[in-house]
Amino acid sequence: MKNKKLHRAIAIILALAMVASLLWAALSTLTASAVSQAQIDKLKAEAKELGEKKRAVQSQINSLQYEQLSASAKKTVLDGRISLTEMEIDNINEQIEAYRVLISDKEIEVKAAQKREDGQLDLYKRRVRDMEENGAVSYLAVILDAASFSDLLARLDFVGDIMRSDEAAYKGLVRARLDTIAAKDALIATVAEQETEREALQGKQAELEVQVEESLELLAQLEGDIAVRSALYNEMDAETDRIQSEIKAKTEELRRQEEAAAAAGRSSGTVNGTGSLQWPGTSNVVTREFGTMEHPVYHDMRPHYGIDLRAAYGSNVYAADSGKVITATYNSSYGNYVVISHGANGMTTLYAHMSRLKAKAGDTVSKGDVIGYAGSTGTSTATHLHFEVAVNGERRNPLNYFSGGYVLKNG
Repeated sequence: MKNKKLHRAIAIILALAMVASLLWAALSTLTASAVSQAQIDKLKAEAKELGEKKRAVQSQINSLQYEQLSASAKKTVLDGRISLTEMEIDNINEQIEAYRVLISDKEIEVKAAQKREDGQLDLYKRRVRDMEENGAVSYLAVILDAASFSDLLARLDFVGDIMRSDEAAYKGLVRARLDTIAAKDALIATVAEQETEREALQGKQAELEVQVEESLELLAQLEGDIAVRSALYNEMDAETDRIQSEIKAKTEELRRQEEAAAAAGRSSGTVNGTGSLQWPGTSNVVTREFGTMEHPVYHDMRPHYGIDLRAAYGSNVYAADSGKVITATYNSSYGNYVVISHGANGMTTLYAHMSRLKAKAGDTVSKGDVIGYAGSTGTSTATHLHFEVAVNGERRNPLNYFSGGYVLKNG
């Protein structure tokens, strides 16, 4: 029963990892033209919900049942916690941006209020100056100079209008001054809230660094246990074969849909790649090549179905060519990964071990679009980008498809 609960918790974490990119996309719709305190309050509510989910995951990590899980299952739990922390960081960044827009708006309000106050003050000064120059007798002179009773009534109304105008000018000055004070107070409060979120962001980023290190150490500490490492490798190898079969099935289904659309005279929405790839990461430093080679731990010959590229944690991962995203999910082997179909040439590309995803299944992407961010999720002991190319289901050496050179370095 306890194991069932823990497995349910792991399933929830996997689901959260899958929707992380969706939440990111929803948050990123917050723009300068549509920011309100209500939207910030909504972000704060989402942040609270994320915190509660993280506490639930942490309680699982602290449980005795967690210690009974396999290394890959533990890594899945830790990856889930990292995904939640990154979602918190996204949330805080969106709050900071929303506050930035509100601060800009409130600065405009302060300037407008100050301008109204200055105008009211000038008006009031002119009235006071007129009163000092003319004196109270001027009102009496206006009344005594009346030529008739009706003229007297008209002059009394005129004097009343002047007095009411003086009073209105004074009250307007008071209101304008209070508006300016309120606008400045609101600006100061908003700036203070933004600074509070900046401090929270620094704390979350430090927390993320610790969590990533803990996740990497989990598998790294198993390097001395060849039996456990071999079991993990075999599990990963079987999983990658299963995923490749799934990719072939999805690619074939996409091809059938395109043929059906063409037969019906409809646009299939197919995006065909060029067949020439750009580097999917921020560097062209290859730390492990494609092909069968000696494994660094087991010292036997094993296949490596892609290339590993050096990448800083959180750096951009780009679509190597234009196409349609057919998979964007989490897997215990590949971690957060994306697969793109590049159309009629039968090519697919796979991007693995990302910290979080930006693209989602069904998206159409252009060459160079950001589809995620580098990390070390899944069966990975260091931050890097694993990249694969397949043509009609057959995995090929990705280095054959880049027009530029590359740097080969171990580790």
